[in-house]
Amino acid sequence: MRFTNFLKRGAILPDLTAGTREEAIAEMVAALHAAGALDDASRADVTAAVLRREQLGSTGIGRGIAIPHSRHASASALVGGLAVSRRPAGITFDAIDGEPVFVLVLLVSPQDKPGEHLRALDCVVQTFKDDATLAKLRGCKTADEMWAVVGGE
Repeated sequence: MRFTNFLKRGAILPDLTAGTREEAIAEMVAALHAAGALDDASRADVTAAVLRREQLGSTGIGRGIAIPHSRHASASALVGGLAVSRRPAGITFDAIDGEPVFVLVLLVSPQDKPGEHLRALDCVVQTFKDDATLAKLRGCKTADEMWAVVGGE
């Protein structure tokens, strides 16, 4: 699976304005909605579902990365958003390493496709296991630059 198979180009935020985990998730869900990946009726419910998932345990995986995610009945296909926080202090996400988060990937997938959901999570982890790739992404100023870093044409 390639990152660009599920990443919605219109849901790439090179300058996330959120200051909290909750605001970041809401802003990213709004971007997926604006990109046409979520309908009006499901927007608030998807946000709530992702926040419920966070209550089970933080999706801050360390090294400044978080992968908030949820499976949801309104999702007809796996979709994702990508954001970078430019806030000097990052976003507090209760990450596994206790560090703030600067790079976020939001995943929403159909409830009946858990394997695809897990493959997408692994794809994100594999994409950002290289420090140089992570640094390059954090240095991007535009959505097009970010798209190219994660394997877009």
